[in-house]
Amino acid sequence: MRESLVADVGASHTRVALTAGSALKPGSVQRFENAAFAGLLPILAAYLAEHGTHPRAICAGVAGPVRAGTAQLTNLDWFIDGAEMAHATGATEVHLINDLQAQGYALDDLDPAWITPAFAGHPDPNGPRMVLGLGTGSNIAVVHRVGADLLVPPAEAGHSGLPHLGDAANAVIAALGAEVAHKPYEALLSGSGLVRLHRLRSGVALTAPDILTGASQGQGACAETLALFLEILGAVMGNLALTHMATGGVFLIGGLARAMAPLLNRPEFRQMFVAKGPYRPIMEAMPIHLITEDTAALIGCARYLRQRLK
Repeated sequence: MRESLVADVGASHTRVALTAGSALKPGSVQRFENAAFAGLLPILAAYLAEHGTHPRAICAGVAGPVRAGTAQLTNLDWFIDGAEMAHATGATEVHLINDLQAQGYALDDLDPAWITPAFAGHPDPNGPRMVLGLGTGSNIAVVHRVGADLLVPPAEAGHSGLPHLGDAANAVIAALGAEVAHKPYEALLSGSGLVRLHRLRSGVALTAPDILTGASQGQGACAETLALFLEILGAVMGNLALTHMATGGVFLIGGLARAMAPLLNRPEFRQMFVAKGPYRPIMEAMPIHLITEDTAALIGCARYLRQRLK
């Protein structure tokens, strides 16, 4: 049987792998720096030439909205055309999905060792689950069970507006409006968002790692920025989780998520996450987990192909 190819296309790098049946082929995962390539097709050409294969089907999870078989990356000037990809590779089927959709499709196929609980909660085994990405950008995917399959609709939640909060958060959100008129939550809840949040409230430009290090060392301005970040994250994540009734749990993914996961027991986050009036008990029961496996989106793309090709 011809192998299939899966790809996880982010803003800074792309991972590619082959599938052996319904799983990733051992030793086939390869990581490419996007800056070295003009687009996705040159990456796939280099990968396929090295592995000497012609894929039966392709599924790519891309960091941007997918429409009519094409995708424009949000934080990188790459346009991806599924039909062009099929012509260039000889694949009989090409499927483009959002990268968070790919993360959602992976949930049932992840090794439990790759999932770290932040709050155990009381999950509903049949309830929807929500994946929230915190990295270069931010977005969600909601995972529904449909018989033996998973259904993960596309979303672009990161560009939905920030909520009305307390005085300190509202002052930063108002200032954000002068830079990004629609005030999307991604503009504050991402790696670059943490940098912006610190600059807007303190007037000082620091990198995200410097802010996190400064906060851990008790530096006042950095600690205040981190506390405000957790407050905004709790409110936004809580709104999204309640909107989609993610009673099966919330799963965080991404580089910034790894840094924030150990801090989710702090009251700045927790109080805002559960503060939903009569729905507080529902929020308190929702588990929150961190996904630590870098190939999760590839695994999700393999699951997507398995459902489509069966």
